Amino acid sequence: MGAAEVISKTENVSGDAGKAPLIDIRNLRITFPSGGAEPKTVLKGINLSVQPGEIVGLVGESGAGKTTLARSILGVPPAPGRIAAGEVHFEGRQILSLSEAELRRLRGRRLSVVVPNPRAELNPLRKVGDQIASMAKIHLNVSRKEARRMALQMLRDVQIPDPERRMDAYPHELSGGMAQRVVIAMALICNPAFVISDDATSGLDVTVQAQILALLAKLAAEHGSAMLFITRDVGITAHFCDRIAVLFSGEIVEIAPREALFLEPAHPYTLMLLAAFSHSPKLRDSWSVPETARRRELAAGCQYADRCPIAQAVCRTHRPPFAEVSPGHFARCHFPVRHA
Repeated sequence: MGAAEVISKTENVSGDAGKAPLIDIRNLRITFPSGGAEPKTVLKGINLSVQPGEIVGLVGESGAGKTTLARSILGVPPAPGRIAAGEVHFEGRQILSLSEAELRRLRGRRLSVVVPNPRAELNPLRKVGDQIASMAKIHLNVSRKEARRMALQMLRDVQIPDPERRMDAYPHELSGGMAQRVVIAMALICNPAFVISDDATSGLDVTVQAQILALLAKLAAEHGSAMLFITRDVGITAHFCDRIAVLFSGEIVEIAPREALFLEPAHPYTLMLLAAFSHSPKLRDSWSVPETARRRELAAGCQYADRCPIAQAVCRTHRPPFAEVSPGHFARCHFPVRHA
């Protein structure tokens, strides 16, 4: 067995090795054309599995590739990106090889997404009740009357005040928080098996954000949906994610159960995220190098080496393996942080 095969088998970690994953992302690579001869690789061999009913957080700074991953799972990477390699297995099927018509039948029915900008998602010329009901009518093939009944029930489920009246409201008549609740209703009305929440609460004030997050987690549990919860705020994941994956420069650098990630982070980049979350300048200074000392993204070696305070020569020349540092806890680092 070659080294590449060993890494592939090691990286494809799941929350429960004894069960078949609901969604299984294997060596996913996404490229974008660039001014040079070679395209730029923005996702560098992503391996990630999610179990039925599990909520996995995906955290990382802006530009890490989070939204690119979300859209690529659905088979639509952001233009002009293309899927250069890899597979996405959902309920045992390799869905990236399906036709566009087959993919459309999956999206909204078995696979769903909650977007961060509900104003862009909702049609300003249609009543919100009709937009929610359309999802049920199209994907579940129910009557118009039944679809509207289901839509009204979803408005109750997402805790919108006076749901009967809101059925006939237009998107511009809703607050940002209510519009986000409508988008959640649209995403969950067909009882999807897998939901992607793509930074769904960005732009909302802190109080509304907390309400939406609690609602999303509650409804996902009630509907039996697994979830990939994407966010820039690692603190949010502490409240309801079962496992957390940390994305940096297009690759997962750490994945662990929630408690292990917060109590015993192994990758220096994860420590930096936690330092930012804790608003600790001292901790942040301890786990970063000055901006002026950073050079460039490395063609070989660890992508974080030029920002890492404990990097050594090998970090700039050899890509670290994605190794298990404790049961269920994996990190891509030559010198993972050890805790007493």
